[in-house]
Amino acid sequence: MSNERRIPDAPTRARSVAKLQELVARMDSHIADLDRLNAQLAAENENTGRGAYLKRREQRLASQEPTAQIDNSRS
Repeated sequence: MSNERRIPDAPTRARSVAKLQELVARMDSHIADLDRLNAQLAAENENTGRGAYLKRREQRLASQEPTAQIDNSRS
């Protein structure tokens, strides 16, 4: 018995490549579906009371001047 790896013949390689390309296409489709769902959920979240509160809070904090940083270095 030999433990050497062999390169598969051309038809086998072609089938493997075709299967991988199909898998990549399906994964791309699923990723696009998840992106759409994420955008939909983000839009719905903005329309809730808590979403509106968080948005106003974020705007308020962004408009405030940054506070002085405390020097925690020890001499």
